[in-house]
Amino acid sequence: MIDGSRRLLVVAASIAASLGVWGGAADGSTSPNAQAPAFRWLQPQRPPHDWKLARLPSGNATFAYPRTWRPIRTDPGTASVALLGRGRSIRGYLNLTPRQGTETLANWPSFRIEHLGDEGSTDVRRIASAHGLTFRSGQGTCVIDSYRTSRARYREIACLVAGARTSSVVVGAAPSKTWAQRAKTLELAIATLRTD
Repeated sequence: MIDGSRRLLVVAASIAASLGVWGGAADGSTSPNAQAPAFRWLQPQRPPHDWKLARLPSGNATFAYPRTWRPIRTDPGTASVALLGRGRSIRGYLNLTPRQGTETLANWPSFRIEHLGDEGSTDVRRIASAHGLTFRSGQGTCVIDSYRTSRARYREIACLVAGARTSSVVVGAAPSKTWAQRAKTLELAIATLRTD
């Protein structure tokens, strides 16, 4: 029997593995401009005054999140927060990771989709993607996708953002069945991203 803290760590690790920074091929179209309909919500902005900041241990990137969300432990060198539900289930998830592999702004959508499959997710579907998106401190490429784990179907927004000196990956995810309730919060958190 796994106690509550260990169960949360196992679930977070499963999501983090699925949401990690490596990934590649599914259907969906790529838009060459920042006005792609699926990303009109992306308006770079300062964090709301009552939100907290999550920061990479390196200090190279930050994003904001609501005070009701809690930091959780995932992979070393990353910053993760979650909205926890009954039984410490994860209702929403945000993760910030330094670029670690061969992902580039050009290959990010396919790279991300492949990664999800490599990490054991099934029925991975690319919903939308776009290049040349503007963030507070750089340009990015984002993909919206969905996938199934052993626990549930998830929907996510995953962006690779290149700053002046470093590149970071920010991911926001929630169970597909509650995506409509979490999407605005995840989108706003992603819009607050800063990377050096």
